[in-house]
Amino acid sequence: MMYKMKRFMMLVGVAAAMNANAQQPALQNGIKMYNYRKLHSAQTQLTPLAATDAVANYYLGLTYLGMGDLANAEATFGKYPQDPANISGTARVAFAKKDAAKGMTITRDLAKLAKKKEWIQIKYAADAVTYSEGGDYNQAIAWYTDALTKTEDADLHIGLADAYRKVSGGGGKAMDNYEHVTEKDNKNSLAYSRIGDLWYEARNYTSAVDNYNKAKDADSTNPLPFKALADAYSRSAKYQMALSNMKRYMTLSDNTMEDQVLYVELLYNAKSYCDAAKLSQELLPKQTTQDKKLELTGILGFSQAECGDSVSALGNIRSYFSMQDPKKITPGAYIQLGKLYIKLGQLDSAGEYYKKGIAGDTTQNKTDVYRQIADAYKAKKDYAKSAEWYDNLIKANPETQAFDYVWRGIMYYYGKELDKAAGAFSDFATKYPDQPSALYWQGRVASAIDSEASTGLAVPYYTKWLEKVGENYEKKNDLKSAYQYMLYYNYNKKDKEAMKVYMEKIRAIDPKDRALTDIEAAEKAGTAPKKASPPKAK
Repeated sequence: MMYKMKRFMMLVGVAAAMNANAQQPALQNGIKMYNYRKLHSAQTQLTPLAATDAVANYYLGLTYLGMGDLANAEATFGKYPQDPANISGTARVAFAKKDAAKGMTITRDLAKLAKKKEWIQIKYAADAVTYSEGGDYNQAIAWYTDALTKTEDADLHIGLADAYRKVSGGGGKAMDNYEHVTEKDNKNSLAYSRIGDLWYEARNYTSAVDNYNKAKDADSTNPLPFKALADAYSRSAKYQMALSNMKRYMTLSDNTMEDQVLYVELLYNAKSYCDAAKLSQELLPKQTTQDKKLELTGILGFSQAECGDSVSALGNIRSYFSMQDPKKITPGAYIQLGKLYIKLGQLDSAGEYYKKGIAGDTTQNKTDVYRQIADAYKAKKDYAKSAEWYDNLIKANPETQAFDYVWRGIMYYYGKELDKAAGAFSDFATKYPDQPSALYWQGRVASAIDSEASTGLAVPYYTKWLEKVGENYEKKNDLKSAYQYMLYYNYNKKDKEAMKVYMEKIRAIDPKDRALTDIEAAEKAGTAPKKASPPKAK
């Protein structure tokens, strides 16, 4: 009978051992998923194992903690009340509940359970403090250091490094421990990811990217370096590279709602506006928090504006403005709304929001913003408003390019504000004396003021301009405009010789020119010629 009982117990032991061995790959995969922050996948993998494996149960509890589900986490850890790992889990719950005193008491009691050569209890105690908030991180460092005198373990070095990162001036020792791991094992993707994080925090994005690349090379299934690369490239404004890595991250991660929101942010920053609009529209109904609803409403509206759906964009941007704290609305958002109103032909509203954007813009150089606004009004042929914004641009930045001076004057000219146009081109000529176009436009404005060509107001400007550019100037319409004025002026002066000169110059450009034919007809009939309209600017 005793023999049969011993044999039975032996078979039970063998079966238990076989079952434990069978579970090991699945358990290791579940732990790996947890370490790679694939919490939903880890939960699915670990749940069937947790019933018979305390370590699997511990990591299952950690997945609940990672998801913010304290009740399930606490209940899960309580299933193995004597197990060191799960005891440390209860400490993590205490820390998560803001009871740091209780958390430290649990971890200290746990660490004391370790006998002379034991170290696992010490590790779990240190982990509970390191990966929580409010504990004594120096105590965690001491525990890791003690454990490392008893065993050489990569996870201990990573934990010690993570603890050092939480104390002032601990970055160097953290780096030493991470690098110790990678020197021993160049396939430790987690350690390379952590090294990348350290460089990222130091704003050394080149070194961060280098180590994130090593992390993904060490384990192509690790989603963390791809997300980190997306962050690093995004911080460096390399949005296409960021988007490429984020797409890879999405295929490897659990593709959580948080991941999808990050993805839509990158789509917007990478100017994939139509994709950003489509995805944000899909995500919005699933949001339960006001801040995410706010963010996605903004992305949706501004993406629709760039994607061509102006009417829907206006509704969503208005909703974003109504939801957002006015103090948090950026100058750029006001300017974007102003541009949208321009597209919709609502110019008064456009001007109102452009002014709000400019007023809130604290940057020294607003040239590009002013130019965008001026160009938007120009496109809508509201020349007076366009001139006003070019004027704002030049006053804000007198050293701006010559073309801004030109367009200010042209917009005043087409807006029929001839005195302002004359002043604008006078400023242009003073600021850029080597620009022949300043003389030409001074002549154009003067000829518009002297519309009957009776006073010769434009003569000195056109004369100087023609001397500079010569008869072979490529813009023939500009030459013809000057010649026409000079022809009419000399006709009024009855200067026949000068008239012949300009008639021939016009004939060489356009034998059927209206001014030329009108003068010839008037000469024959002895009547005053009709005044031809000057050509539009090219």
